[in-house]
Amino acid sequence: MIVGAQIRAARALIRWSAEDLAHHAHLALTVVRKAEAADGPPHIGENDALGLRRALERGGVLFLDAHAEGPGVRLRKPLPVEEEAFVSDGNEG
Repeated sequence: MIVGAQIRAARALIRWSAEDLAHHAHLALTVVRKAEAADGPPHIGENDALGLRRALERGGVLFLDAHAEGPGVRLRKPLPVEEEAFVSDGNEG
């Protein structure tokens, strides 16, 4: 379960506004604001919380579980750039 501070921190890491997060999560802005205002787990629907988490993960955030030091977030290691595949259009030669 994510907490409000993680959502706020994750959004800041990837420089998204609350509006950006609402758009990427396909949720109302009021849901994002309510989730971020929570001191602990947000009082929003389970699907809404999952939508927020998935949107932020697609944006490059990794959520750290609450171990001895508490919950957190960090940026995901950049994915390697794949070489472009040669695509033939059939008009060679």
